[in-house]
Amino acid sequence: MNRGKLYVVGIGPGNRGDMTFRAAEAIRESDVIIGYTLYVQLLENLTQGKKVYSSGMRGEIERCRLAVEEGAKGKTVSLISSGDAGIYGMAGIVLQVMEKKGLPPEVDIIPGVTAASSAASVLGAPLMHDFAVISLSDLLTPRELIEKRLRSAGEGDFVVVLYNPRSHHRKTQIQKARDILLCYRSAETPVGIVRDAGRRGEKKTISTLEKMLECDIHMTTTVIVGNSQSYTRDGYIVTPRGYRL
Repeated sequence: MNRGKLYVVGIGPGNRGDMTFRAAEAIRESDVIIGYTLYVQLLENLTQGKKVYSSGMRGEIERCRLAVEEGAKGKTVSLISSGDAGIYGMAGIVLQVMEKKGLPPEVDIIPGVTAASSAASVLGAPLMHDFAVISLSDLLTPRELIEKRLRSAGEGDFVVVLYNPRSHHRKTQIQKARDILLCYRSAETPVGIVRDAGRRGEKKTISTLEKMLECDIHMTTTVIVGNSQSYTRDGYIVTPRGYRL
């Protein structure tokens, strides 16, 4: 029996220039494309002539089940994630779904450029030393645990990358995150705010920890808070790694 092939594809920010060759080739090779509606739309020029399934937010489990079922029929399937499929993406969910399925398809997880990397490249070099990535979404993680992780990152002087900082229904977490980090670092700590990194409408703002809430922050924004050594120069944020120049 042909088990099929399931690619779990990280497409990066969504533009072709930041997509890996492996990701593009997997999509071209696939019979079936499955993903969140916005991400599928970003790949419109690669999906012509293929069977495409798309759905809205919070449909991750259903998309994974469908991908496994289509692969089990002998199809070659690409399950799409933005950024990197293994960082807040679909890789973990699809492997968990497959634990409950017999004769699962062969799986190939293809990495992509995650939001931390794409936003950092716009801001300069804020991630040159140790950093922590924390999602402020409390849909799947208790708020108390998110706040504990923020305190730990602040105490450890990590550069902090904040994913999912704000949405229509989640407006206060970004303020709480700022307040927690202010307990551990200066109000003048540089903060980089990048909206739609690597996509049409990309916008960069450099602010400070004290004033960051005055900036435009929403769901497709990535926020990078520097550590105690980070500084701003010529429109960029730099976090020194310790080289002696």
